[in-house]
Amino acid sequence: MTDAPAGTRVAIVAPTAAGKSEVAMAVATAVPSAEIVAVDSMQVYAGMDIGTAKPTAADRAAVVHHGLDLVDPSARFTLADYLDATRPVMSGGTQPLVLVAGTGLYLNALLDGLEPPGEWPDIRAELERRADDDLGALARELADVDPTAARRIEPGNRRRIVRALEVCLGSGRPFSSFGPGLDRYPTSDVALVGLRWDRSALAERIARRVDQMIAAGLVDEVAALIELHGELSPTAGQALGYKEIVEHLRGGTTLDDAVKRIVVRTRQFAVRQERWYRRDPRIRWIDVDADPVAAAAPSVTQALIVAQ
Repeated sequence: MTDAPAGTRVAIVAPTAAGKSEVAMAVATAVPSAEIVAVDSMQVYAGMDIGTAKPTAADRAAVVHHGLDLVDPSARFTLADYLDATRPVMSGGTQPLVLVAGTGLYLNALLDGLEPPGEWPDIRAELERRADDDLGALARELADVDPTAARRIEPGNRRRIVRALEVCLGSGRPFSSFGPGLDRYPTSDVALVGLRWDRSALAERIARRVDQMIAAGLVDEVAALIELHGELSPTAGQALGYKEIVEHLRGGTTLDDAVKRIVVRTRQFAVRQERWYRRDPRIRWIDVDADPVAAAAPSVTQALIVAQ
């Protein structure tokens, strides 16, 4: 065991399937009283465990975790809600914290004091109605009013297109002007350490992880969520794996095709995560080619025990 000064923090950043959680557990169990903060926009949903690679019950019994199971998957949940739940953890205690960062926007908002834009429910409802008719038209409208935001959003990502237009129309400002304009990287008292894999090796890890999730019962998990909640919220329903399995359960695709789509979509997502984090000059990168714990845990532990 290695003692850490009160209040030190370290964030582990990396694409999905890179081994962030394993490294975090190795560090947190080596540092007395250390706790883990999940910085992930999908692990906030209770019951969405397998597909989000949520920490196991054993891990959560061994180390205190924050940022998990904050809301039912049928409920609307925003970045502002996440900040309300986790900022007190960041500011209110003296325990060492290990942040496991899968969602770049959430991490930057948490570290850099970003404030998300407001909400305009009436505008959002009208945009949702229009999206049912022609999502492409909304995407083109967004490109006209905020080309920067449009370039950052996949053309088929309904949730983000609607949200960006809602903010543009409701606030009278471009959505991109609220951040992620994360072209500023202020000094932080949180040390940032990144796990960097060769892209082809990470792609293989993603494929293996998806197979493991299916074997662990992802299909049954999604079926149980639908039976319990009826519909997942627009955000939860876009989660990697869940969207494809819902389509399979409704007869829209075979399980084999759903699995292939999950793998492809997850690999694409990992590339976007990597690009996001690569912009941040505060991150110290560690190259990993086999065992992320062996490669990175000693350095992450050292970053945590050195007062920032």
